[in-house]
Amino acid sequence: MRRFTIMPIAVLAGCFLAASAKASEWGDLKATFIYDGTAFKAKSLKITSDVEYCSKHAPKDESLVVNPDNHGIANVIAYLYLRRSAPKPPVHPSYRQTAEAKVLLDNKQCRFDPHVVLLRTTQTLVMHNSDDVSHNTKVDTFVNPAINFTIPVHRKMEHQFPRAERLPARVSCSIHPWMTGWVVIKDNPYMGSSDKDGQLLIKNIPIGTWTFQFWHERAGYVREVKQNGETKQWKRGRIEITIQPGVNDLGEVRLAPSLFKD
Repeated sequence: MRRFTIMPIAVLAGCFLAASAKASEWGDLKATFIYDGTAFKAKSLKITSDVEYCSKHAPKDESLVVNPDNHGIANVIAYLYLRRSAPKPPVHPSYRQTAEAKVLLDNKQCRFDPHVVLLRTTQTLVMHNSDDVSHNTKVDTFVNPAINFTIPVHRKMEHQFPRAERLPARVSCSIHPWMTGWVVIKDNPYMGSSDKDGQLLIKNIPIGTWTFQFWHERAGYVREVKQNGETKQWKRGRIEITIQPGVNDLGEVRLAPSLFKD
């Protein structure tokens, strides 16, 4: 009698993903954003409500965050730019497991955590309140209906945005007016924001030539940059990048202090 080996479902799934996603068909996009000036210090915030509670957490102005050690700029946002009639890009299988994930935006220590949320239209935004005071989370969208939910202490609310937004949507709390954040809402996973060291990484992009758009809340579209000592213009923050297999590194992208409006 012939014997058959039954493979676990997880192993079969892994084999399928490996077969359907050849390394030669995808590449990563990397960049490091640098504040091209003297040391930057964030302005102090004026705490005007729930003063006793919020003041002890000493929230900082996060509209421009510069690492004092390497001048890296946090929260520079990048996303795949597609014209309205353009077909959607292929999606790498690694993104499937998070396609319907719940993505957290926390009201924590009288600030939004994280400051920038990356959200797909198939995902759910979870607005949580970790604080001992009430908050409201207001998201000013352009094509989706705007929302403004009051979130009691240690409670949460969920919401889905069914349509992609052309620009990041501002998040605010009218109870605590210094609190701001951003939600990037797209119908594909090819977006990212720079970390505390200024490093931005978008993984598993289909190979080929794509347009990416770069944006920062104080600079708006990142229009002027310096790379390898040369000043370059990125019209409306857009550049065409040919994604090749492996890591496609733009290197250090230096941004002048004059780009960041007060």
